[in-house]
Amino acid sequence: MTFLPAAPWVTLAVFLLPVLAGLAGAVLPAFGYLPALDGTDASLDPWRRLLDYPGFAGSLWMSLWTGFAATMISFALAIGFAAAWRGTRVFRSLQRLIAPLLSVPHAAVALGMLFLLAPSGWLLRAGSPWATGFVRPPDWATAPDPYGIVFILALVVKETPFLFLMTVAALNQVREREIVTTARTLGYGPATAWLKCVLPLVYPQLRLPVYAVLAFSLSVIDVALVLAPATNPPLGVLILRWFNDPDLGYQFVAAAGAVTQLAVVAAGIVVWWGVERLVGAMGRRWASAGDRAVLDRPVAVFSLAGTGVLWFLGAGSLLGMAVWSMARQWRFPDTLPSEWSLMNWMRRGETLIGLGGTTVTVGLISAGIALVLAVACLEHEKRDGLKPTARALWLLYIPLLVPQVAFLFGAQVLLVTAGIDGGWTALIWAHLLFVLPYVFLSLSDPFRSLDERYRTTALCLGLRPSAVFRRVTLPLLLRPILVAFAVGFAVSVSQYLPTVFAGGGRLETLTTEAVSLAGGGDRRLIGMLVFAQSVLPFVAFLLAAALPAWAFRNRAGLRGLT
Repeated sequence: MTFLPAAPWVTLAVFLLPVLAGLAGAVLPAFGYLPALDGTDASLDPWRRLLDYPGFAGSLWMSLWTGFAATMISFALAIGFAAAWRGTRVFRSLQRLIAPLLSVPHAAVALGMLFLLAPSGWLLRAGSPWATGFVRPPDWATAPDPYGIVFILALVVKETPFLFLMTVAALNQVREREIVTTARTLGYGPATAWLKCVLPLVYPQLRLPVYAVLAFSLSVIDVALVLAPATNPPLGVLILRWFNDPDLGYQFVAAAGAVTQLAVVAAGIVVWWGVERLVGAMGRRWASAGDRAVLDRPVAVFSLAGTGVLWFLGAGSLLGMAVWSMARQWRFPDTLPSEWSLMNWMRRGETLIGLGGTTVTVGLISAGIALVLAVACLEHEKRDGLKPTARALWLLYIPLLVPQVAFLFGAQVLLVTAGIDGGWTALIWAHLLFVLPYVFLSLSDPFRSLDERYRTTALCLGLRPSAVFRRVTLPLLLRPILVAFAVGFAVSVSQYLPTVFAGGGRLETLTTEAVSLAGGGDRRLIGMLVFAQSVLPFVAFLLAAALPAWAFRNRAGLRGLT
């Protein structure tokens, strides 16, 4: 395969160069340079307008408060549950229950929680009027609320499963059972033993995923558009408003805001890194102090209760949207619709097919390209005996660490200049930027852990390397490859901001349409969009599990390996 040596460079060019060019395209207008809008001289006027904008300080504070709170809670729940319940039936059950939430788009969870926790939402309906006395929705600001609590909850519902599964993957790289058993024989409780002896070993592998969660939480826009307070939104929402303002002069302010968002994320990561060092020093002192089982019960109760609440919120949100999509009449305070109908689906079928067609097409193409590049890079790595470095991992995480709004504006300028803005090429490329890292991360561990003796045996039998790849490697890794493809497809389905910028309003997906209708009040249509948006990734993961089982139905050995 002559393409293999070039695969790593092509992969880097696909997502690294556009990110850097996009950042440059945002930094220059932030200092007044944008010839398309007569900005030909360097100026600090965009920064003065940014700092003078009413509500800027409040939006900055909202971003910091919600971003750090969501990351800390998600991390505490994921680590706490692994520490207290690892190796138990409860742990295995949660692992099966929480995995589907990972495939659900952020916007779908946010919209579901909006209608679950709103004053007229399903949760209040279930207790009315027999418990609350309400016969009509109360005048409460619950979703969204002025403090961003529900916004934080929505982020935690999505980010905890991600960190939990990253923790499980990291645990496979250490001798966890032996370490915990040794600590237990010295009188330590299970959670205390895990936190003192295992966490220091696995956290270095969790550092980049935690940074990615922090960067996302500090700069997320689609969830904020649905659940963050409108009068004091996070900074990303404010930047998007400036980008879309009819007054083109606000493009310079938006660029300054995008650079500020980048600085906020960078500062947030530095702060987290500093806290890591502080907590690490305190943890070493605590580990050597000899406390035995002080944390076991609190950690077990907190993690079990917290993850239970998150699963209830996530599952309840999606189930509520499914019910709304089939409701013909559902008045408050009825717990369930008084009349059911599929007319909503029939009447809106053409719209859903169009939006779903765009969503599926972009998802399949971007995930397919990402899979080809990831497989080519990993196969090249295997054939040449290359060892992945920490620098390569950091490069892979760049699109996940850099705020989307910080470089997509500059990237859009490049797309407009190239004349491909609002077309399929631009949209697929924009999705590929975020699909590729997830596909590579999903596939890298299974690919690298494949027993090298299979390849060596095939080569000794006279097969060429390309034949070994086709006839040995691909069959053995069929399930991980399909799962990685499903992950990439799910990531593509969830993309909001890249679709808005690259689609130019001419190409809409289920996600962009659902978010744009969030404030419209048509719960039936939103329910259909959210349900369709959630089902597509589920179908992809279902096929990823079913196809290998069918393909190897007569090959018990391959079924066990894949």
